[in-house]
Amino acid sequence: MFLILQYPVRPSTMTYGDVNHLAAKIKPKQQRLELEVAINTTSPNYCRSKGEQIALNVDGTSYDETNTYSAKMMDKQTFSSIQATTNTSRYAAAVFRKGELHVTPLTGILQMRPSFSYLDKADNKTREREAANEGGDSSQDETEEEAKAITVRFARPESEQARQRRIQSYEFLQKKQAEEPWIHLKYHSAKDGRSDHEKQYLFCQSVDASQNCELVKTPKEYLDMLMPPLTEEKLATPVGPSNVLSMAQLRTLPLGEQVKTLMKNVKVMPFANLMGLLASGIDQTSVLRCIQQVALLVQGNWVVKSDVLYPKNTCSAHSGVPAEVLCRGRDFVIWRFTQERSVMRKEITSIIKLPPEDVKEFLEHIAAPRVNRGWEFLLPTDMDFIKKHPDITHRQHMLWLGIQSKLEKVFNFSKEDFVPKNAPQQEPVHISGDQRLKMAQERVTENKVSLQRDLDAKRAGSSVQINQEPSRAGEPMDTSSSSVPNGSVNGYPSATSPSFDHANGGSPSNTLSPELQDFVTQTFRKHVVITLSELKRLFNLHLASMPTRQSIFCSISDHMLQDAVLLCQCKQIMVPFPAQSKAAPDEQKVFGLWETGDSFDQHRRLLYGVFSKNYRVRRATIQAKLTQELGDVSKAEIDRLLHECCSSHAGMWYLKGTIQS
Repeated sequence: MFLILQYPVRPSTMTYGDVNHLAAKIKPKQQRLELEVAINTTSPNYCRSKGEQIALNVDGTSYDETNTYSAKMMDKQTFSSIQATTNTSRYAAAVFRKGELHVTPLTGILQMRPSFSYLDKADNKTREREAANEGGDSSQDETEEEAKAITVRFARPESEQARQRRIQSYEFLQKKQAEEPWIHLKYHSAKDGRSDHEKQYLFCQSVDASQNCELVKTPKEYLDMLMPPLTEEKLATPVGPSNVLSMAQLRTLPLGEQVKTLMKNVKVMPFANLMGLLASGIDQTSVLRCIQQVALLVQGNWVVKSDVLYPKNTCSAHSGVPAEVLCRGRDFVIWRFTQERSVMRKEITSIIKLPPEDVKEFLEHIAAPRVNRGWEFLLPTDMDFIKKHPDITHRQHMLWLGIQSKLEKVFNFSKEDFVPKNAPQQEPVHISGDQRLKMAQERVTENKVSLQRDLDAKRAGSSVQINQEPSRAGEPMDTSSSSVPNGSVNGYPSATSPSFDHANGGSPSNTLSPELQDFVTQTFRKHVVITLSELKRLFNLHLASMPTRQSIFCSISDHMLQDAVLLCQCKQIMVPFPAQSKAAPDEQKVFGLWETGDSFDQHRRLLYGVFSKNYRVRRATIQAKLTQELGDVSKAEIDRLLHECCSSHAGMWYLKGTIQS
């Protein structure tokens, strides 16, 4: 082992060559070296009283073999090493002798710095003395310790993810370092005969003349051969607006990356501020398109999406919780701020069941603590943006309705659980007898007109669907989302809207609009297998993406959606879910693409047949069924089939959307 020692806190003119080295030890695998050298206590620069005080603090007044300073004064110091670099392949020690250059590669480069471990020992002594004094001054009588209940727990098998986190933890690394034993060494000065003997190993002992060749390279080429450029030194340019990235560098990125980088670092921002940070002349429409990909609208401000902060296959830096769980919890926190200005941290923690450190991080991103008010949203509501962009505001509202329905299912709550107790109640409307009579007369007139309109439409060979009962004349109509069960806004049915109820009626299958059939066809071409619940959610998002008040769809029921599915070359797969399944009825209705015109249709039908006998199967069962019916089936075909139609969990395969948590 060939190591070079550096002393960065010591001038090069003051070497340790003539200093008495008392001890040396090394851990070869870790390249950790400790040297113990004597201090000249007779030097005029040595403060004897200070040295005695340090020894007294470290060892106390009693004499013991384990004392650090046996002379009752600080007469030695310890140097501990750290690695100057982990890669020494470019470094070597060279000796020139008799016209020959002898090069020896280095094992490591260590920087020796003073160790202050004796201060830790002094602190421990102080704490022990204080504890002894407190115990001696106590006037309470000693009592027998009460019996304490002991909980015995059996450790569960460690998962691979947990094992990786444990291996990378600080405690594990400290334990591994402590496991390697110290090897004690004997120090020889540079003038010692043993040192001269070791120096001879720096020279090449056997030189084969037949291998010598004339150097035909130029000096520059020869240096390039000796020291080629390292690829690891070509560091990637940071991609975030931090203290090492200027705004000029940020603006060299594509617009989408600029917006994502800014939102990832700032977390919450008004749209006007975002436009101010971007280069002048950028189209506002393009920025709006990009911001909706990486952020959600909360009180007129944009908050970065959870999956941008916590990408897939990552985990929490605080607790090791997987990114998927973190995203669900943070989405709940953001959703709460869409309902009111302030939230209580204890209430959030009790619902999402995440460690306090993670919950605090969620809140610190978008809120600030207030006395007796919990955590308040950082920014005031941006009414200007809401008024200027009603279409985007509406689209984001529909998106939040879809997120809310998922959160309600995961965390088992309803929106009514969070209605503030001091919320203003709507004042009752007092209507006189004359007004009631007039309202009844107007209602009769409206019903006659509506009935006549239906009769005219039927005579013309068309069908008109009555979406809801006409509002009573004279009564105020509440068009807010809270007034409609499960939130139907601006005529667009949400994923949980009554528009999807079987009892809601709907048009017969022969009057389904081509636009609805086109949506269903495109959806099944992309997803192949889909549950009714997921189809509703995708349809809801499709409605939200359309311009406000320009939807070609009216009220859509379950019956209409299922008719559209059956008319688009799809069929329902009768999956036998277990009796104790907690899946909702819509989640148990599974539809699959049946006919596309290609040869792979037969593979899908056989797969659907397998799942009509069991809701979960093994890959070997699917492969055996295909082989029995179709002969030799390649691995690529089976992989494609499973990728299109199924999801895997715990070694079993399920149709998409049917895995039960």
